[in-house]
Amino acid sequence: MIFSRKGSGLQQGIGTLVVVGVGLIGGSFSLALKRAGRVGHVIGVDRSRENLQRALELGVIDVACDDLAQAARGADMVLLATPVGQMATQLATLAPVLAATTIVSDVGSTKCDVVAMLRRHLPGHLARCVPAHPIAGSELTGAAAAQYGLYDGRNVVLAPLPETDAAVCERVAGLWQACGARVHCMGAHEHDAVFAAVSHLPHLLAFSYVGMVARRADAARCFDFAATGFRDFTRIAGSSAEMWRDIALANREALLAELADYRAALDSLSVQLEAGDGDALLDAFDTARAARNAWHQRFMRQG
Repeated sequence: MIFSRKGSGLQQGIGTLVVVGVGLIGGSFSLALKRAGRVGHVIGVDRSRENLQRALELGVIDVACDDLAQAARGADMVLLATPVGQMATQLATLAPVLAATTIVSDVGSTKCDVVAMLRRHLPGHLARCVPAHPIAGSELTGAAAAQYGLYDGRNVVLAPLPETDAAVCERVAGLWQACGARVHCMGAHEHDAVFAAVSHLPHLLAFSYVGMVARRADAARCFDFAATGFRDFTRIAGSSAEMWRDIALANREALLAELADYRAALDSLSVQLEAGDGDALLDAFDTARAARNAWHQRFMRQG
């Protein structure tokens, strides 16, 4: 399901938005809503006072606060934009102070675990909960990484619970559309399976590969001669280690299945190399090349 831009939620803004974790994703959401005139007041909550100060200086937030419970009282919406491993504690803090009308959402890369946490900590508030995942990450972090146009033409997945009020879901969809995004709806289990294949596994492979090279006795020599191919393949290994540890653990069942399939593909490649089977290698490479080029053309048209 994709939400229509004509939906009523597009016209509704947020009076007070609390962004928990003022970095690339949460900070860019704030800036985009400010640009669109869809938010009145943004309170930033972060573990780093230095990052909060930078967010204030850059106009990403209007008020800095290091007390989530204090910030959330009376908020119209709370957006959890931290690594998923921190969200259980945050939701436990929110539970006793949330107003009945406050919308709670997140930007985590996994959704089944977020749904489980919402059920555990906010069982009476589920109608106002809208799990979300903007597909716009990068290796950049902190308030200085936030940008107005990050979500222009990008996909955002909403994974509402069965209990989520349809009007609340439409309102959150409208906010993301006001940021320039295309909004889709997907079940939590489907979401986690899809992103294990196209996002989570590539990150694990990049981390593992760079670590393998770094452990070589001649690592310095290898890095001296690494060029654009190495740069392009390993870019995402510069991402937040804490965030990706949490994602890997949260989505481990789907990831283990993807790793098994990838291991089988590597075993097949080893057999072809050992046999000197150039025809099989060419067929495998050509199939992958065609699939990648077709995807990239669609991706560029969407952007």
